[in-house]
Amino acid sequence: MYQFSYAEVNEDSSATARDRERQALDHAIALLERVEGKSTRSREAIEAIYVTRNLWTILIEDLANAENQLPNELKANLISIGLWVMRETEAIRMGRTDSFAAIADVTRTIRDGLE
Repeated sequence: MYQFSYAEVNEDSSATARDRERQALDHAIALLERVEGKSTRSREAIEAIYVTRNLWTILIEDLANAENQLPNELKANLISIGLWVMRETEAIRMGRTDSFAAIADVTRTIRDGLE
C-alpha cells in the first residue's frame, strides 16, 4: 500500500494546477498571436477575446479567494494585471484599439513566472 504525506500530495496538486494554468495561458497566447494584425471583428479575434477574458476572470476569482495562499501583495498585483487585460480586451471589442500584442506579452510574462 502506498502512503503519501499531506505535503507530497499538496505539492503534486499544486504542480498539477500550475501546469493547467500554464496550458490555459499558452492557449490564450496562441489565440492572441494568431489574430494580431487581423480584423478585430473576425471570428478568430472574437474567440481570442472571449477565451482571454474568461481565463483572466477565472484567475482573478481564484486570486480573490480567501483560500488562495499567495502573498497578498502578489495577489493584488496579479489582480491588477488581470483587470488591465480585461480593460484592453474591452477596448479591442469596442474598436478603440486593434492590437492584441500587449495582452499577449503580459500574459506570456505571467505564464513564464509560473514555477
